[in-house]
Amino acid sequence: MAIFAIEPAITFETHRSEWVTREEHAEQLIPLIGRLYRNHGVVTSIHGHRLINLSATGVITVHDRARDRGHAELTLDQTRTVLEALLEIAPQPASIDIARLALSLQQNEARDPAAHLRAELGKVSEITPTAGNTDVVLYGFGRIGRLLARILIDHAGNGHGLRLRAIVVRRGSENDLTKRASLLSRDSVHGPFAGSVTVDAEENVLIANGTRIQVIYADDPAHVDYTAYGITDAIIVDNTGRWRDEDGLSEHLRSPGASRVLLTAPGKTPVKNIVHGINDDTITMDDKILSAASCTTNAITPVLKAVDHAYGVARGHVETVHSFTNDQNLTDNFHRGDRRGRSAVLNMVITETGAAKAVAKALPELAGRLTGSSIRVPTPDVSLAILNLTLERPTTKDEVNDYLRRVSLHSNLRQQVDYVESPEVVSTDFVGSHRAGIVDGLATIAEDRNLILYVWYDNEYGYSSQVIRVLEKMAGTHPVVIPARLDLELTFRALR
Repeated sequence: MAIFAIEPAITFETHRSEWVTREEHAEQLIPLIGRLYRNHGVVTSIHGHRLINLSATGVITVHDRARDRGHAELTLDQTRTVLEALLEIAPQPASIDIARLALSLQQNEARDPAAHLRAELGKVSEITPTAGNTDVVLYGFGRIGRLLARILIDHAGNGHGLRLRAIVVRRGSENDLTKRASLLSRDSVHGPFAGSVTVDAEENVLIANGTRIQVIYADDPAHVDYTAYGITDAIIVDNTGRWRDEDGLSEHLRSPGASRVLLTAPGKTPVKNIVHGINDDTITMDDKILSAASCTTNAITPVLKAVDHAYGVARGHVETVHSFTNDQNLTDNFHRGDRRGRSAVLNMVITETGAAKAVAKALPELAGRLTGSSIRVPTPDVSLAILNLTLERPTTKDEVNDYLRRVSLHSNLRQQVDYVESPEVVSTDFVGSHRAGIVDGLATIAEDRNLILYVWYDNEYGYSSQVIRVLEKMAGTHPVVIPARLDLELTFRALR
């Protein structure tokens, strides 16, 4: 009996001691991560999961998550070796995957980590974007506008790159400024703002984590003088959705200080609809008005591109199970749209979606091959797209899942596509995902040339992350990726 009484106590103490040691080591990494970000503009990650602004527990979780997804174990000490070597090198701004660099050090048995990494990063200074700061104005401060503000503030880093300078709204009440600050600080879906938000009532300014955001009240996009606030050559991000054609959106360009416009909704031809990772390479400095397409288009297009590249998509149907949105009624009332007048929180509501046709605007090779429909459901965030596809070449569940898992880990669509295999995940597990879409591998159905994929997506945060990537592309501030990611052909060949 004494043996059974002592052994659990020893195990408990051992495990507790190991955890405390890991916490201590993780705490030592935080200032290194911060210095690389603030002093050098380096965004560090572990297999795509950012390390910036994490707690010690968060740093440990990211390391453990990598191991749980089948990667070789990455210790905190290995991460520290890479971080210290990077600080010694003092690299140019870049997005750097610590895990892949650590693997390179291990495989090459590098005795001088800094020298080895200096060779790895030798071309960074040659390809790093040289653009300076770019002013950003959020026209509209609703669900997407506030999430964009959070991300821009979180990405402020050393003050270079995209700079959130102002938001433009209609005055809602006498205490409008305080209410705007409160909505930025508190969110029922995404939780509290990570930091502090204060109000300068005399200047109509919000100050969030040191970022000074001018609040401008206006009813017309053409009647704002941004230069009066020291804002020049700004990209105006239209979050209202009121104007979706070139004529309406060009009204923004009549305001002094505005140079380009990005719409966070599908744009009407001839406005380019951009899905980052798919057709962002078509953006030029001559493009004054762009659209970031829709949340659903961003979620499904990268997955469809990956599948089409490997197996060919002959035809397909996209069914989205979508969270309710502000254009629906909380209780039954008049609505000009079919069915949307019925209570959003009590009903599943069949509605139309243009996402299937919109895919062709970013991926022309799929034009005419897809149909789509949607069901709005009583959840506030995270949606699910069901892709029912007929392929040109047969596959199996294991093969297509392995391919999409590799796409999510190693390909140049890694920022857009994620992959999960768990019998327990539900929609709330994907709140806050910065990927455009997450393939649920256990739900995959494959039989010869018939394939059904289930793709989760945070239709708020995941989409907002894509919008930021388009902004970075427009401004020329998207960080260089180190090490380089594989194209889809090389990713698919890895299966053979």
